[in-house]
Amino acid sequence: MKRRSLLKSGALVLLLGAQHLARGATIVAVRVWPAPDYSRVTIESDRELKAKQFFIGSPPRLAVDIEGIDLNPALKELVAKVAANDPNIAGIRVAQNTPGVVRLVVDLKQAISPQVFTLAPVAAYQHRLVFDLYPTQVRDPLEALITERLKDSGPAKPAADPLGELITQQNQKPGAKGDGGDGKVASAKPANAPQSIATAPATTGANGLNGNKKPSESKVATDAPDKTDRLIIVAIDPGHGGEDPGAIGPGGTREKDVVLRLAHRLRDRINASSINGNTMRAYLTRDADFFVPLHVRVQKAQHVQADLFISIHADAFFTPRPQGASVFALSQGGASSTAARWMAAKENKADLIGGLNVKAKDAQVKRALFDMSTTAQINDSLKLGGAMLGEIGRVGKLHKGKVEQASFAVLKAPDIPSVLVEAAFISNPEEEAKLNSNDYQEQLASALMRGIEGYFSKNPPLARNRTI
Repeated sequence: MKRRSLLKSGALVLLLGAQHLARGATIVAVRVWPAPDYSRVTIESDRELKAKQFFIGSPPRLAVDIEGIDLNPALKELVAKVAANDPNIAGIRVAQNTPGVVRLVVDLKQAISPQVFTLAPVAAYQHRLVFDLYPTQVRDPLEALITERLKDSGPAKPAADPLGELITQQNQKPGAKGDGGDGKVASAKPANAPQSIATAPATTGANGLNGNKKPSESKVATDAPDKTDRLIIVAIDPGHGGEDPGAIGPGGTREKDVVLRLAHRLRDRINASSINGNTMRAYLTRDADFFVPLHVRVQKAQHVQADLFISIHADAFFTPRPQGASVFALSQGGASSTAARWMAAKENKADLIGGLNVKAKDAQVKRALFDMSTTAQINDSLKLGGAMLGEIGRVGKLHKGKVEQASFAVLKAPDIPSVLVEAAFISNPEEEAKLNSNDYQEQLASALMRGIEGYFSKNPPLARNRTI
C-alpha cells in the first residue's frame, strides 16, 4: 500500500515536471539596443523559447508569439525600455494571447526587415531570443561623408546630389585637369553611373599604387593648401558593443565603453586634420552601444572605401599583472607568438557573444570573403602599425615593442591597411584607471593621430575611385 502511494506521488511529480517544462521558462532579463543601423530586442531566459512572427506593413509593426511562457513583470519591463529617440522602435506592447503564449507587438517608426532568431548559451548569457529590426531604407554612409565635406566648404544650399556637387566644384577649379597626366591627383569628371569622387588609372596594392607609374609620378598635389581633390577616409572600429561588453576590468569598467570614448576622441582629431591639403574624415563602424558582427565591420569600411582601418580594443588576461599597449596586423600564416594567437582567438569569438544570426544568407556569403587578404595589404598594415606603436610608446607602456601578427577576422579587408590596437590591459587595475582617465585618453588619441600622420608622410594616399 505504501509502495503504491509512493508510485502515485512520483507520477504526480513527473506530471508536474512535464507541465513546468512546457510553460515554466523563466525570463532572466530583457534588453533593447537602439541604433541607426538597426535596433535589437533581446529576451534572455533559462530555457530556449520558441516564437512565431509576422510583419504588418501599415502601420508598420512586428508581432511575435512567444510560446511556453505566461505574461510576467519581466516581460512588461520591455515597454519602459524603449527610448524616445530610438530611430526604429516607436513602442512595445505585451499581452497574454492564449494560455502559455505571450504576444509581443513592436510598433515601428519606419518599414523594417526583421530577423528573429535564437542564441544558445555562451559566456555569461543563457538562452536568448533576439529580434533584429533593420530599416529597409538606409542612407549611404559615403554620401553622408561627402555631404559633411560640402558643408565644411562654406555656406551652400543642401545638395540633392552631394557627389555631383563635389564633382562640379572640382571641375570649376582653375587649372583642374581630368587626365591625371600632370602628376597630380586627377579631378573627378561626370561619367556614367556610378560616379566617383576622384578618378585615376587602375591601381594595385593596398595603397592603390599604379603598377605602370613610379610612386613619385602619382604624388598628391601640395601646391594649394586649400585644395581638396578627394577625401581621405579612416575607418575607426570601436570593438565589441551591445550584447558583447568585451573585457571587464576589476573595477567593473567595460571594454566596449572605454574604446568608444577613445574612438570619439580620435574621430574629432581626424575630422580636424588634412593630409597635403586633402580633407580627412573618420567613419565609425559603430557610433553607439550596439553589436556589429565582425564581417560587417570590414564590409562597412569597404563600403566607404576607407584608406585605413583601425580597430580599438582593451586587452585582458586571467591575472592582473600584464600591462602595456599592443598593435596587431593580419597574418596569412601562423601567429607571430602564442600570445598573439590567443588574442586573435579571443577577439574572434565576439560574434558568438554579441549574437550573430548565422542563418542569415548575407552573413554566410560575406564571411567567405575573409580569405582574400593580400600581401600588399599586410605589408602596409605593418607600416601603419609600426608608426602607431612608436607614438603610443611615447605616452604609455608597450606590452610588445613590435607589431604582432595573427589571424584577426576584423583585419581581413583585402584592400585596406588594417591594424588592431589594444590600448591597455583593462584587467590591470592601474591601466583600468588610466583608460577611465580623460587625460590619458586625450594623450592616447593624440598618439594614434600622430601615428596616422606619420604613416601617410611616408605612404601618401593616392588617387582612388570612390564609387557610390
